[in-house]
Amino acid sequence: MTPFDVQYKEAVRSIMEEGIDVPNPWSGRITRMVPGVTLRVDTGECFPLLTLRKIPLKLFVAEQVWFLMGENKPDWMRQFTKIWDDFTEDDGTIAAAYGYRWRHHFGRDQLQSLVDHLKVNPASRHGVVVTWDPAHDGLGVENKKNIPCPYTFTVNIAGGKLHLHNIVRSNDMMLGCPHDAAGFALLQCILAQVLGVEPGIYTHSISNAHIYDNHFDGARELLSREQTHDAVKLKLPQNSYQRAVAGDASLVGEIFDSLKSQYKPLEPIRDMGITVNVY
Repeated sequence: MTPFDVQYKEAVRSIMEEGIDVPNPWSGRITRMVPGVTLRVDTGECFPLLTLRKIPLKLFVAEQVWFLMGENKPDWMRQFTKIWDDFTEDDGTIAAAYGYRWRHHFGRDQLQSLVDHLKVNPASRHGVVVTWDPAHDGLGVENKKNIPCPYTFTVNIAGGKLHLHNIVRSNDMMLGCPHDAAGFALLQCILAQVLGVEPGIYTHSISNAHIYDNHFDGARELLSREQTHDAVKLKLPQNSYQRAVAGDASLVGEIFDSLKSQYKPLEPIRDMGITVNVY
């Protein structure tokens, strides 16, 4: 198994065998959770794609491009998926659209400021991008359709490599975690490219790692699987950061092709219907 597969499988095992069952008031389901799970992989050596079951590649690629655009409406994303339509408010915007939070919401383009800062100060420890807005998010029953799950990430350059630490308050391990890890590792690679360094360690830290009760059978099926898979190494097209910011839809296909040519996962797990839970 790949390094990501090994750690992911152990996290699923830990939840299923040692987790705490907690009722979820928003979905009406039971979630089995463990607090404080961390996955850590060298993205330059092996891109973190789950191979124990098939995940949709183009979805997370398109989503990261959309994030980099800084949009808070799902219009551009609809050419690839309509999944974000479920989180759209009555005014047509997504209240916690990650890219918009990174680039516009706080009155500062955090992402471009990060790139500019690290070009001048590559040893800086100030590379923090925040998604969570304490004036609007959390601490009560929400009437918004979405609040951030990955709520901040930090970037450090050391040893000629860019390391990204993503902090996630709540992660659905069967559906959300593999998608989020691959997406933010792609962001790491894009930032590394624009800063002229190699991608290094990607760290995915989860405060509440959980599995929904309707995914328990799928989790048991995944735990029974073994897989031999060569390392997937992403080769980014040139100028990926600039093209993503400009909303170049052809970039999605080029990145997808690079990954798809190497990706040989096991078959999908049946009956893994999407459970929408944003809290």
